[in-house]
Amino acid sequence: MWIDHVTTPIELLSLSFLKPLVPIKEGNQSSSTQWQTPFFTSFKNFALDQKPKYTLIAGIGNTAKNIQKHFYNCHDSSYQIKGFVKCKNEACEVQQENIVSNLEQFKDYLKDNTVDEIVIALPVKTSKKVKRILETADYYGIRVKYIPDYQNLFGKNYKATRVGSMDIVNVRQTPLDETYAFLLKNTFDKVFALAALLLLAPVFLVIAALIKLDSPGPVLYCPVRIGKSGKPFKVFKFRSMRENDSAVGGTLSTQANDDRITKLGRILRKYSLDELPQFMNVLLGDMSVVGPRPHRSFLNQHLQETEDKYMVRHYFKPGITGWAQVNGWRGPTDTKEQKNQRTCHDLWYVENWSLWLDIKIIYLTIFGKNTHKNVF
Repeated sequence: MWIDHVTTPIELLSLSFLKPLVPIKEGNQSSSTQWQTPFFTSFKNFALDQKPKYTLIAGIGNTAKNIQKHFYNCHDSSYQIKGFVKCKNEACEVQQENIVSNLEQFKDYLKDNTVDEIVIALPVKTSKKVKRILETADYYGIRVKYIPDYQNLFGKNYKATRVGSMDIVNVRQTPLDETYAFLLKNTFDKVFALAALLLLAPVFLVIAALIKLDSPGPVLYCPVRIGKSGKPFKVFKFRSMRENDSAVGGTLSTQANDDRITKLGRILRKYSLDELPQFMNVLLGDMSVVGPRPHRSFLNQHLQETEDKYMVRHYFKPGITGWAQVNGWRGPTDTKEQKNQRTCHDLWYVENWSLWLDIKIIYLTIFGKNTHKNVF
């Protein structure tokens, strides 16, 4: 959703409750659609911030076909199957026109298409030794329990669940994958952001007036940043420069003693007051109060190429403040240490989220000594 022209905070508030969930047709299949009342849709968007999840299935055999059937039979319009990836020579059980890539072209496909989730549906060869143990145990009537070595394959953060007749392993399980945790954080974000906007409305008006008096130009600067799942969105900031970098595709980083920054802008940036309009982004569902900070597209791509598992930070919505920022890793990302530390702090937050951690980060943002280091 792009917001090209919004004139008042009231319009922004109304938009946060009016995001429809649009059904998307894949090939000859269409997802089940339930026309819901505006109130129900608004409440669901407010509480769960639900959007379609574009899913790619790796595999074209019987397992892949069963997963496709499961998605369509459960009538969950939040899941949309993008297609199938041919990974090995196996009997094709899905429609040929729905095969969108193979392993050789897989990276290019992900680069050019929106994919939120990949389901691996490849057959596993049964070990002859396991079969022999089962046959011997059956001969003597002894029960058998099998423990797959998931940790060696997926690492420590995984969760095995059973959906219908299928066993599913969620790789890189995070605290917010639990529905109650996601609901708790999303509700906290909306309530906190709404309260902040109402309480800070007089401050917004004063800052807007001062910006107009200080230098010619708009009150808000709305650059494009990269958000959850690598999707771009417009972020709202109070303008702090006479001449801003391009809102789309900008590459100019702020430097120490940058002469583009206005006198008022230096004060706004020092105390992070220029970030306050991002509470409107929280209400719109693009951001959280706390989370990894959103980066420009070119910086995001650079860190994706240089920092291991960098894109895992995009499992969460970006935040107005974050764990890296309150630990002193705000500002430039020029050195290897700066890039690595910011990424490591963001990944730690994603793996260890709790509501109390968010409250701690909000407190440290306001009162912490490290938050305002490296600010220019």
